[in-house]
Amino acid sequence: MALTALDPNTALIIVDLQKGLIGLPVIHPIGDIIERARALADAFRERGLPVVLVNVAGGAPGRTEQPRQTGSRPEGWTDLIPELNRQPSDILVTKRSWGAFASTNLETQLKARGVTQVVVLGVATGTAVEATARQAYEQGFNVTLAVDAMTDTRPEAHDYSIKNVFPRLGETGMGQDIIGLLAARGG
Repeated sequence: MALTALDPNTALIIVDLQKGLIGLPVIHPIGDIIERARALADAFRERGLPVVLVNVAGGAPGRTEQPRQTGSRPEGWTDLIPELNRQPSDILVTKRSWGAFASTNLETQLKARGVTQVVVLGVATGTAVEATARQAYEQGFNVTLAVDAMTDTRPEAHDYSIKNVFPRLGETGMGQDIIGLLAARGG
């Protein structure tokens, strides 16, 4: 489904653009992802719309076949990157799972603000971004995915999410198209 509209009260969710993750060997230049995330955050803030900044500080419990990182993380690993220009009005969510809604109060915070739609972007497309989008969809939010403002370390996971999963969860579009929809409605 192509990008058609944004609800009057749409929130932006920026997933895991934090110091510990931006150095990963991602498939798209991280500087471009950061630039688009910042442009979207600025556009949402200018219109008084909620901006959610998500960081990850751990993982969900349970056994997995692939080994997980154990031990302590470097100092500042969970710090949001300064380029996001965090503002006092931003909602900060620290998660310990892939998605930003699981085991956090994000749904409650957004619904208390009357949010009916979310725009999701960040790192990594096939895990944290997809899990957050799935959870938002399951909680009844309209979902839009800014596909040029996300990346992954695994090209096949990134491509699969964009081509096969995201169209089933909501609408996809480019960051500038989302900003254009915001501008077209004024305010």
